[in-house]
Formats: sequence, structure tokens, C-alpha cells
Amino acid sequence: MEQIDFPKIYVVMGVSGSGKSTVGKALAAHLGLPFFDGDDFHPPENVAKMAAGNPLDDTDREGWLRRLNQLAVEHLPKGAVIACSALKESYRGLLEAGLEGRVEWVVLLGSYELIHKRMAARSGHYMPPALLKSQFEALEVPAYGIHLDIGLPLEEMMETLLKKKGPEKPGPK
Repeated sequence: MEQIDFPKIYVVMGVSGSGKSTVGKALAAHLGLPFFDGDDFHPPENVAKMAAGNPLDDTDREGWLRRLNQLAVEHLPKGAVIACSALKESYRGLLEAGLEGRVEWVVLLGSYELIHKRMAARSGHYMPPALLKSQFEALEVPAYGIHLDIGLPLEEMMETLLKKKGPEKPGPK
């Protein structure tokens, strides 16, 4: 990865089960930055809704995304890594408000089948595999950022991530 002249906020994004926490923790450890899992910041109502098998809507997500933005702003002086689905461009806009040019997007991509299999194998998470379809339907894959194939071993994904900077996000129009 190129020399950083100022701290950045790295947002590791993708659908549930894509490995955001795993990649985010590895990146944070390598860069010596704090790691925050966006799932830990959902209000109890959101967790209950997802646990009941109901997908979140834009209204449900707004307060959560604003809280993650606040977290990012608070950590801007030293940098941080945040795992967050950030499925839609409008969500990414809320997440990076006031941080323009300081966010590096890490986009985790994989097939529905692979991610569904991973979700079915994990235990103790409130997000049921049945909601994965709604996440794929909502996902707007950005052209910018560093895109990683989650079918690769973590070591290969980290190697790619650490040596490559993704295309820049277009500026405001």
C-alpha cells in the first residue's frame, strides 16, 4: 500500500457473511489501527428485526450509519478500520460525510452460494442466512475502492490489499 500522508478510515464493506470482520481485523492489526465491527453498533431494535428474519430498510439503517460516521470522525486523527455492509451508494455517502478523501473502501465480493454456505456454517450471529438474498438485492457494488475476491485465502486477500490502492471515488458533481 502506498505511503499514507495522513490517517485514513478504512471501511471494509460487503454483504453479511462476506468476511468483513476477518479482513478488517487483519488489516487493523497490520496497520496498527483500532478495529470496529459495525454490527456492534446496531440498536437493539435492528438486531431484533434481523434475528426475526426481517431485512432492515433504509430508515432502520440511517441512525446506525450516522453513528458509524460519528465513530469514523472521532477516529480520524489517528485512523481506524470499520467493518460495515455499506450496501448502497447512499449509505456510503452517510458513512463518509465530513471525511471526503479520507476513506479507503475495501469491497469484498463473492458468490451468493459461497457466502450462503459460510453463513449456514457460522453460529451465534443474529443475521440468518435467509436474509442474504435481500442483501444481494440491495448491494450496489462501487466502481471505486479495492475489490477483493473472498474466494481467495485471507493471506492472498491481505497481500492484494496491502500492495494496491483502488480507483478513487468520483468527487461531488
